[in-house]
Amino acid sequence: MYAKDGEKYFVVDGHVHYWDGTPENQANRYGTGFLNCFYDYHRNLSPEEARWSLEHFQRQTEDDVLHDLFEVGYVDKAIFQPTYLTDFFVHGFNTTEQDGALAEKHPDKFIVNGSWDPRDGEAGLAELARLADRWGLQGVKLYTAEWKGDSKGWKLTDPWSYRYLDKCGELGIRNIHVHKGPTIYPLNLDAFDVADVDEVATAFPELNFIVEHVGLPRLEDFCWIATQEPNVYGGLAVAMPFIHSRPRYFAQIIGELLYWLDENRITFASDYAIWTPKWLIEKFVDFQIPADLQGEYGTLTPEVKRKILGLNMARLYDIKVPEEVRETERVIAS
Repeated sequence: MYAKDGEKYFVVDGHVHYWDGTPENQANRYGTGFLNCFYDYHRNLSPEEARWSLEHFQRQTEDDVLHDLFEVGYVDKAIFQPTYLTDFFVHGFNTTEQDGALAEKHPDKFIVNGSWDPRDGEAGLAELARLADRWGLQGVKLYTAEWKGDSKGWKLTDPWSYRYLDKCGELGIRNIHVHKGPTIYPLNLDAFDVADVDEVATAFPELNFIVEHVGLPRLEDFCWIATQEPNVYGGLAVAMPFIHSRPRYFAQIIGELLYWLDENRITFASDYAIWTPKWLIEKFVDFQIPADLQGEYGTLTPEVKRKILGLNMARLYDIKVPEEVRETERVIAS
């Protein structure tokens, strides 16, 4: 839990990884390029004191993860979001099994999410059921730009995607995290287009669609979709680090999200290990919308920040919130 100026913030980091990006696991030049592109995001958007060497960025130890998230990073609960990329990495980049092995050793700290790909057909449906049973899945992370053989991506509106979304409902998997945002080498920007969220959010009102990276650079498209689909949420991974390098740009992003979605459908994420949560949380709690933009966007109050940093994701995953934080919310509500 993070505390500042008499306010306490329960933190749920909604998007973390435990990846293997070492040269030994890179299957081809695409794997090398993907990892190096991630590293460029890290190097260019992190403050100097939070930058790592490429070697450290390629893989973190178990102790590194626990230290960065929980010992110094203020995180109370972290949610693993897998990214398989088996065409680029020998053993996959960040699989449910890799994440689960760590989560099983620290069940009070992590939630494990699974993944699926509609191009896997019937066999993939059976694998999803196995993952749900093995790891008690409440959510999945989808990567619509992932390559598979000759295919360079898929859409949520594909017929087989509907089969998998139906299966999620059947298995009790309520939270559908989907990367809709910035491209990463060698993946294609158009395959991350947020437009297909609109149709499935309407078709599956019982599911929550957490749009990771809030559709960037298509923020406006995302906002126009999310404002009319009450089961669409904005995940702040990748948007958060602009709070350091482009604070006015970040103010415009968070201001637009608050205008179109309100503070109850925005969720914090560090995207660890691209960035570490410590400086993101410290800067966000200290952050305020610039005075000349407050007429349009309003201000960020401690109540709003508490919802974004943890309470909204806690509601989606039924995470128990400490009584002292719940009491603060009750007092504000009264």
